[in-house]
Amino acid sequence: MTSSTPAIALSIAGSEATGGAGAQADLKTFEELGTFGIIALTCIVSFDPKNNWGHRFVPVAPQVIADQLEATQTAYAGSLDTVKLGMMGTPDTIATVAAALSNQEWKNVVLDPVLICKGQEPGAALDTDQALQAQLLPKATFVTPNHFEAEVLSGIEIKTVEDLKEAARIIHEKSGAAVLAKGGVRLEGPDAVDVFFDGETLEVLATPKVGEVAVSGAGCSLAAAVTAELAKGVAPLEAARNAKAFVTEAIKHRVGSAAPFDAVYQGGARA
Repeated sequence: MTSSTPAIALSIAGSEATGGAGAQADLKTFEELGTFGIIALTCIVSFDPKNNWGHRFVPVAPQVIADQLEATQTAYAGSLDTVKLGMMGTPDTIATVAAALSNQEWKNVVLDPVLICKGQEPGAALDTDQALQAQLLPKATFVTPNHFEAEVLSGIEIKTVEDLKEAARIIHEKSGAAVLAKGGVRLEGPDAVDVFFDGETLEVLATPKVGEVAVSGAGCSLAAAVTAELAKGVAPLEAARNAKAFVTEAIKHRVGSAAPFDAVYQGGARA
């Protein structure tokens, strides 16, 4: 790889048709942050305008996922060492991805632990959650749970920044990974607060809230930004800081639509 060759960042994630989240958000984030982005699709998610904008969820066949990853890992053998894990959706998908990850060494495995897909039945969602925690969480080097996911992974209720700190500590102990636990707009107060903890350094990252409502794609873009920064060789804490700043600008420059939610604009920092 020459000095002018961009770092490579792979995302294994689902497609989200409105463009705000999922693989679309990951690719745009990778490009904005100067990395060569690659996607392996795990599922197709489309909101249903006729049913209160609920999720329509279609999984990609496990063999098709395996084929995508075989092509990518073979094509970039020796230069691909950073991956982001996003929406999985089924235990079969998780097993397929876990097997592919085991085919090589990774420097950075960023897990955005999407625990609930609203298009699934509760039983199927629970099976997926358990498979994710058993098979992917141990492989992670960096985990980016949102408020709900941090509660599930830590087993505690999160109402304050101190709770969020404790959750980050518990998730680190459970996974061994660096953790960026996201309070976002869910915690009371004027700031959107996230907590970084890697077993040694604990840092609260706070910026003034941009509205009081979550914006589609913020979590995906944050994890993708962390992934891109790590791929470029940035240290985990600095990657977290840079990702937070990137997403704050993306939220400020959000894109509205006829849907009942706005989407982040990954080009916000340029705007």
